Amino acid sequence: MPFEALNSRMVQATIAPGQRMYSQRGAMLAYRGEVHFTPNIQGGQGGVGSMIGRRIAGEATPLMTVEVPAGRTGTVMFGHGGHHVHVVDLTGETLYVEADRLLAFDGSLQQGTMFMGSQGGVMGMVRGQVTGQGLFTTTLKGVGSAAVMAHGGVIELPITPQRPVHVDPQAYVAHRGDVRNKLSTALGWRDMVGRGSGEAFQLELSGQGTVYVQASEEKL
Repeated sequence: MPFEALNSRMVQATIAPGQRMYSQRGAMLAYRGEVHFTPNIQGGQGGVGSMIGRRIAGEATPLMTVEVPAGRTGTVMFGHGGHHVHVVDLTGETLYVEADRLLAFDGSLQQGTMFMGSQGGVMGMVRGQVTGQGLFTTTLKGVGSAAVMAHGGVIELPITPQRPVHVDPQAYVAHRGDVRNKLSTALGWRDMVGRGSGEAFQLELSGQGTVYVQASEEKL
């Protein structure tokens, strides 16, 4: 069920019988039809394992299950906090996104939790400390769509083996594909004495895929 952009901060999705969607609690702005919203206690499509992973990760963002009765359809509009919303369409690959940036996603997508230390070793762990987003990230895999939130809009940057991408950790929103990340430092002598103007840390993403970057370094 692809999302339709209503404006830069709102999307809507039509839900048919047998289909299911998950969203952040409080993300529903309006709906038409006989739509049912229920708290999700099983961690989305990933089941209990995903729920446990989210608890261990400290990702306290609760989910709602969105569905309609048999023989009915409904349309739901989503948005949250006035943040810009960007839709990512997956065709079998995996999307890596912080839980608090995930607005809504298709129930067909398999949800999980990944320890960032497994991508980039110790530097992956350091990334979590620097960004304040924890050491884990949410994963969505399969065929379907996900709506993510960001400050000031999102741009998509391709990552290729020949051209890795360096991103300010605070500007990072999500990435997908066969991508590895590690935190590198641009800290030089001038930065140490307070005279440098460059960023102290950079998130280096290499491999084959796409990274989504927001226009602002503010946290959600």
